Amino acid sequence: MYKVAIIGASGYTGAQLVQLVQQHPSLTLAGTYVSENSADAGKNIGALHGNLAHVDATLTPISNEILVALTSQVDFIFLATPHEASHDWMPTLSSGRAKVLDLSGAFRLKDTAVFEQFYGFAHTQKDSLDVSVYGLAEWHEDKIANASVIAVPGCYPTASLTALKPLAANGLLDANVRPVINAVSGVSGAGRKASLTTSFFEVSLHAYGVLGHRHTPEIEAYLGTPVIFTPHLGNFKRGILATITVKLAPNVSQSQLDAVYQDAYNGKPIVRLRDSFPKIDDVAHTPFVDLHWKLDEASGYAVVTAAIDNVMKGAASQAIQCLNIMTKQPVETGLVL
Repeated sequence: MYKVAIIGASGYTGAQLVQLVQQHPSLTLAGTYVSENSADAGKNIGALHGNLAHVDATLTPISNEILVALTSQVDFIFLATPHEASHDWMPTLSSGRAKVLDLSGAFRLKDTAVFEQFYGFAHTQKDSLDVSVYGLAEWHEDKIANASVIAVPGCYPTASLTALKPLAANGLLDANVRPVINAVSGVSGAGRKASLTTSFFEVSLHAYGVLGHRHTPEIEAYLGTPVIFTPHLGNFKRGILATITVKLAPNVSQSQLDAVYQDAYNGKPIVRLRDSFPKIDDVAHTPFVDLHWKLDEASGYAVVTAAIDNVMKGAASQAIQCLNIMTKQPVETGLVL
């Protein structure tokens, strides 16, 4: 059994990780931690998340001493923490035998100037950044298998890249026309902290972060081409539906398009290629990515839709996929029951 610690366990992603670790046949939960001044410190996680009422896990306030101890006491550390905390703690947490899976955005972007522009603070952890591997599980399996630090992708990039990378990898995108990504997320994507802007009664359906969302450079960095990305907030709890319009290279047929996706995701059990456009209810509370696409051969434009659960495949279950790869287990272990 592999010992696992979760830092930031009180939030939606942290609590989801607790559930996934509990149901995983090869993992044991060695500790759940929150920030030093958290109002949740000392509480049982079941007091915050009723679905975990059966779990005996006290939320322990983190300290420098605990950070150091974890590097030698556990096998894996999950960071469901703010970007700044992950950035500052990574040199310590990655200094021992424990491998670190960071679900913040602190180590996703290799370009530190771009990082500072979109995250608002300077990235100074060059050594940690150099060794970090982007954990897009279906596409970076070889690098993930040998990594000591995983930067788990963001929720919107996971949906968008899963939909677009088969096209980019096969040279099917028209280099002169940017893919246009319109994606809608549930309010859980904003986190557990109360806010008027994410109050269920206040939320309708609106675009935000227009032409400036921090997931744009992440998508572009791992797709290899510029995009137009517009996120939207919807009045539902969890899930992302990304609808992407692309201009393809000349003379691409529907059968070619079908073959590209089938080849890319053959043997990838977490990606489900659907016969019709998916909906969020199909993937909510699951680790799956559902894809469907359609081509207008006359114009050369195609529409690709990806549906994921933002807390699962967009965060916690993808982190577990990476751990499974790192421990040479089938990627679906503990996820598909």
